[in-house]
Amino acid sequence: MIKKIVKKLNKKKYEALTGGEATASAMRQINPDVAAIYPITPQTPIIEAFAKFVADGEVDTTLINVESEHSALSAVVGAAAAGGRAMTATSSQGLALMAEVVYITSGSRLPVVMAISNRALSAPINIHCDHTDSMLLRDSGWIQIYSESAQEAYDNTLIALKVAENAKVQLPAMVMQDGFITSHNVENVLLIDDKKAKAYIGKYEMEYPLLNFQKPVTVGPVDLFDYFFEHKFQQAEAMDEAKKAFKLADQEFYKMTGRKYDLIEEYKTRDADFVVVALSSTCGTAKMAVDKLRREGKKVGLLKIRVLRPFPDKEIARALEGKKAVAVLDRSISFGSYSPVCSEVRSALYYSKKRPKLQNCIYGLGGRNIGLGDIEKVFRELIAGKVNDGIKYIGLRK
Repeated sequence: MIKKIVKKLNKKKYEALTGGEATASAMRQINPDVAAIYPITPQTPIIEAFAKFVADGEVDTTLINVESEHSALSAVVGAAAAGGRAMTATSSQGLALMAEVVYITSGSRLPVVMAISNRALSAPINIHCDHTDSMLLRDSGWIQIYSESAQEAYDNTLIALKVAENAKVQLPAMVMQDGFITSHNVENVLLIDDKKAKAYIGKYEMEYPLLNFQKPVTVGPVDLFDYFFEHKFQQAEAMDEAKKAFKLADQEFYKMTGRKYDLIEEYKTRDADFVVVALSSTCGTAKMAVDKLRREGKKVGLLKIRVLRPFPDKEIARALEGKKAVAVLDRSISFGSYSPVCSEVRSALYYSKKRPKLQNCIYGLGGRNIGLGDIEKVFRELIAGKVNDGIKYIGLRK
């Protein structure tokens, strides 16, 4: 079966696309009813490419040019509440400006999909990649998916929509890719046939649309101490359901494409004694470091977190239990505490009977490059037992 899938895929042609163009291609196949847009570097290529699809008549999406990112998501909320598929994209300060509406979107249980090109938050002003923007809103009730490559940015956008619209989920989703590193670099991307992509995502019919006058509803009402707590609990239950929805959506995607996904990806971790944990494009470099050290006979591996929300705590604990030492590479910082992803991994390992030693590593803030040698050094320090309770800053000038 697998050989047949691979043989089929080899006959298909790859397209040279940036991560931004790959995401726009997924949006074209989704053909949302409404897309509200506002440009911000390095997200702009996504909406530029999609706007061209609209102008060329390849989609019949209503494209709304707005005056700010706050307005963009507000327009999307209105469209989604009315029963339509609605999408947008942003980065950095734009996502921060949206914060108020980000919570409104999830609290209103609207399955919006938003593309994020990760970029550092000011000040000082910086337009390059780190993950502080999406980490700011990791507890906002949105599903969060991180993409290693342009191919994954494309695939994850389609999968995110299917999960978000699952009847037991009905939550919005952010699909992340690294600003400039993925969003602007050209890679070979294998697009799915349009008909297959449309069949995969299916049709969407909202159960309680705002514009159904036969069954009137209220969206975003005042909700005080009488029911607010219960509604937040319902959101928590929906996020738990998203784990199951991901597994179903990933399995169906695998049958269609031969590309296999899960909440996490284990790269040569099964027999590894030393593991690095990372997100997004850094995972590609980490895999090269793993391969190099494996050739030297070192038992090392990579754990890639693809889905940060819902957090795959049990899957991470299972993958890391019994390892000698683990380094969590975080492209964001939490002042006065361990970095965001490391804090989550530490929590996931709390009940493990064979907890590994854990090293928190912060790297790449403001787009600082991380190379093969940097990750190789992290592995060698783990192997040498150089693990402490503090934070190591990779690539920091002293």
